[in-house]
Amino acid sequence: MEVRIHRLQESDAESLFHFEVANRSFFNKMVPDRGEDYYKFETFNDKLVQLITEQSLGLSTFYLVRDENGTIIGRINLVDFNHSNQSVELGYRISENQSGKGMATLGVKRVLDEVYHQNKIKHISARTTKDNLASQKVLENNGFTYISTDPDEVLLNGVKVNLIHYRWSK
Repeated sequence: MEVRIHRLQESDAESLFHFEVANRSFFNKMVPDRGEDYYKFETFNDKLVQLITEQSLGLSTFYLVRDENGTIIGRINLVDFNHSNQSVELGYRISENQSGKGMATLGVKRVLDEVYHQNKIKHISARTTKDNLASQKVLENNGFTYISTDPDEVLLNGVKVNLIHYRWSK
């Protein structure tokens, strides 16, 4: 399957909203729920406009991952850009029906290829939970290096978990 990425645009609002709604329960197994308001189109659209503004200011970059038919199958975010040390934090999510098929690995690779050629980012940090072996594999397959495991647990959807930190450097 071919995977393409493109930067988030206002015209993506409706299809991205449907992607988020369709995958809500799946995503909530791995990340905190975004709350009921997020799943109301008006609120969702307001947040999307905020993200696009943040992107236009160079603070973050938001990508959509699409299959060969143009269907959104994931999101990859580069957030909290630090201009002084040229670093950013990576986050991603792939739809339930594409999970386990290598789509996250391919999507992250496409983003890293773009980052590498832009020459604005030298370091990318990422984190996942200790028990999310699939996410760890995505990061490691894309050249991220394990940095540390938080000794203290955090509460994620009512379950105590340890966070693992990774780093990619150009």
